[in-house]
Amino acid sequence: MSNLVFLVLGASVLALAFAFFFFKQMMKESEGTDTMKKIALHVRKGAMAYLKQQYKIVGIVFVVLAVIFAVMAVFGLQNSWVPFAFLTGGFFSGLAGFFGMKTATYASARTANAAQKSLDKGLKVAFRSGAVMGLTVVGLALLDISAWYIILNFFVEEADAAHKLIFITTTMLTFGMGASTQALFARVGGGIYTKAADVGADLVGKVEAGIPEDDPRNPATIADNVGDNVGDVAGMGADLYESYAGSILATAALGASAFAGNAEFQEKAVIAPMLIASIGVVLSLIGIFLVKTKEGATMKELLRALGRGVNVSAFLITIATFVILYVMGFENWLGISFSVVSGLVAGIIIGQATEYYTSQSYKPTQKVAESSSTGPATVIISGLGLGMLSTAIPVITVGVAIVMAYLCANGFNLEFSAAALSQGLYGIGIAAVGMLSTLGITLATDAYGPIADNAGGNAEMSGLGEEVRKRTDALDALGNTTAATGKGFAIGSAALTALALLASYVEEIKIALIRIAGESGTAQLTKSVSWTVDKIRSASLIDFMDAYSVNLMNPVVLVGVFVGAMMAFLFCGLTMNAVGRAAQKMVEEVRRQFREIAGIMEGKAEPDYARCVAISTKGAQHEMLLPSILAIAIPIVVGVVLGVAGVMGLLIGGLSCGFVLAVFMANAGGAWDNAKKYIEEGNFGGKGSDNHKATVVGDTVGDPFKDTSGPSLNILIKLMSMVSIVMVGLTVVFHLM
Repeated sequence: MSNLVFLVLGASVLALAFAFFFFKQMMKESEGTDTMKKIALHVRKGAMAYLKQQYKIVGIVFVVLAVIFAVMAVFGLQNSWVPFAFLTGGFFSGLAGFFGMKTATYASARTANAAQKSLDKGLKVAFRSGAVMGLTVVGLALLDISAWYIILNFFVEEADAAHKLIFITTTMLTFGMGASTQALFARVGGGIYTKAADVGADLVGKVEAGIPEDDPRNPATIADNVGDNVGDVAGMGADLYESYAGSILATAALGASAFAGNAEFQEKAVIAPMLIASIGVVLSLIGIFLVKTKEGATMKELLRALGRGVNVSAFLITIATFVILYVMGFENWLGISFSVVSGLVAGIIIGQATEYYTSQSYKPTQKVAESSSTGPATVIISGLGLGMLSTAIPVITVGVAIVMAYLCANGFNLEFSAAALSQGLYGIGIAAVGMLSTLGITLATDAYGPIADNAGGNAEMSGLGEEVRKRTDALDALGNTTAATGKGFAIGSAALTALALLASYVEEIKIALIRIAGESGTAQLTKSVSWTVDKIRSASLIDFMDAYSVNLMNPVVLVGVFVGAMMAFLFCGLTMNAVGRAAQKMVEEVRRQFREIAGIMEGKAEPDYARCVAISTKGAQHEMLLPSILAIAIPIVVGVVLGVAGVMGLLIGGLSCGFVLAVFMANAGGAWDNAKKYIEEGNFGGKGSDNHKATVVGDTVGDPFKDTSGPSLNILIKLMSMVSIVMVGLTVVFHLM
């Protein structure tokens, strides 16, 4: 085994050490007044209570699935390592979300207090607290990956080294299902929670009662602040954990297959994505320390401050990639390096495009705000149109990145041969690794958003001065844009990762068939095709596609494509309606308190915050189960009914439709949110005007778009791939009956 894997282990320890350092730094800051401390404690208790309840439900689901995988292993439909790999993937994903949320709930009051001193101080406290989330995610993911690689390399015995590496990497892929399952529950549950509270707080508080955002008289305001943490911190952390781990694992599996005939390069191809991600940890740290700003900075200057850290890290990882692959001795080191660059550049372009379409500093969102002069209907129409238009740049960018990564990795070989295809797919996988290599800092910019949002809420409820509120508003508005950019980045990386997983699915078919063949030495692919183990081992991806008739003229593939596309809309419909039902209960509760608790509006009585927190918690826990279980069940059902060809169609349909729909929803929601912020800055009548009320309605519609359904789609498309990979043995055997 190459000693390079211990560098990966070292990078994980470094990331976790700096995460702990930034956490301790943040904890040394003052939380401010007693009122600020009290509000922060309310939010912290609510967030932890929700997470505890969610982990109980998710824990039951994980135990059931682990038992199913164990039974499959007993009957030879899965290898015996899978139940353990699945559980560790889910555990570390949940742990990353927990640490991130714990940090965020301690950081919000400290950010508000720091903003009393200066804008730069508030930015640093919030951003470096967000960096705890980013570094924890990459640290735990690299720890899980390197530990499993070392363990499996020690225990697994295969006839030769080439097949041993293929077995190890495809086994490691399965812990991605654990991460994806945990991420989906975190995203869906957290998204429903936060948007139920947000919609209730906005509709009754702002529109009906005419009180400011985060006003302490609003019963839903604590639940709203709790929701920012459970949805946008814990949810996003678990989401990007599985994207990060999935891209590395899928690329490692593709590398083991693509270079199976070259013992000198096979292990290097497996280790390379891990090393690139490891170097990204160090370079992300450099970027984190570069983020700072000046007093009175404009929105564009604040965005530049964050962009400086991200762009410097991306530039340095580009140089480092060329050095790493050259030193490792890759024959086509230059081409594979450019594959990584194509992923990095695509990530930056998608982030910039998202910023352009969702930031109030640019015309698209300003035009949405301008449309408020004729009421909420035109705000909604304008936002929908903007969201649809905004899909063009990300889709074209990802398309170009896929083609360039493919061609660079295979030496611009335009022939559709087995070798060219395998090497090209490896290039696409490593492009996804490139896009996510600076996740330590890019996730920090995303986790920063809810911390800044909570800081603004704390400042408002604590009655801090107008100058402080102006600074926290600036940090909050910046957070809205970085959150939208982070969602665009997550969706773009999901597209590349899911494509790499699609190719890895075929590799898992190969391993499953070898396991099924057993002592007989022959396995049945279809009712009319059977191969020997030697034929299975030597078969290329193209051979498998031909054997299972995976082509666009096969109606089974087309049916799978339609089902995959439908899944994106079905999933969004279920989650949108879930938010609507939970929000309706919240609206009724807030109205009841305004009506029945005397003295709330005069500030003489304290609302029952705990009741609103309980409504959001119960609603989220109840509503997240159906869409999450469907995401796991549908790939299994399609595999049983339609076989391998149907599953390939399902994954292609889900990927293509889910990617575009996710971009549309995230950008439309982000634009509606920042159009409201643009008016609150004093444009088109400012706060309390009819224009403002119209954009509040638009923002309310956009809330489940950008924070529940849209972000959950990128997990859906990867989870369907992961479920298909884990269940491939069942698919192959059952469809022969």
